[in-house]
Amino acid sequence: MELLTLSNTKLLKGTKRGYMSFVLHLAPGDLSGREVCPKRTPGCTAACLNTAGRGKQNSVQRGRLRKTAMYFDQRDAFMHLLINNIGRAVRQAERADMTPCIRLNGTSDIPWKRVRVDGKNVFELFPDVQFYDYTKILERKVTALPNYHLTFSRAENNDSDVERAIAAGMNVAVVFREVPDTYQGLPGISGDEDDLRFLDPAGVIVGLKAKGRAKKDTSGFVV
Repeated sequence: MELLTLSNTKLLKGTKRGYMSFVLHLAPGDLSGREVCPKRTPGCTAACLNTAGRGKQNSVQRGRLRKTAMYFDQRDAFMHLLINNIGRAVRQAERADMTPCIRLNGTSDIPWKRVRVDGKNVFELFPDVQFYDYTKILERKVTALPNYHLTFSRAENNDSDVERAIAAGMNVAVVFREVPDTYQGLPGISGDEDDLRFLDPAGVIVGLKAKGRAKKDTSGFVV
């Protein structure tokens, strides 16, 4: 089973900057019967990009369900397979003269720092590989992991967490109908040019334009 994928339009945009991005997609929310997005809201659940692009294919959805079941039911086997996949991704990027980067929470919000193999997490096992994610879990502390970058995600009901994230120096991703120049007193940048959030300057709002089902949002998830 392949856990990491590369065929994502936004990820592929990063190749213009010399990066090859790989992403792990699980079945989001509790679609698998197990929760992988503990801080999800009605707005982000309804607007989830799980079915965007190739995600709308039944075979892709079945694959994400299988991966999620394996993560929960065969954790050791899953992690060893993930380590194998990351190693191959690194070699694939190097052959293409690209810098590899890995996003483990494409459609989930799992605190991977806590998941260990032989006493180490994947960030410690691959200290020279750049990892990055978006998260709604403000309590996730990764400052001790220099190769793991987190961008906080705004939802319709977590404005207090957004304020705390900004105060802590985190960048915040916000979904807009039209991306503004500033938000919450911070300059806005486009997050749609590519997915390389670890290259963003500090102290910015990452503006993502509403897509797919998010265009019909009435919850306040989309600003």
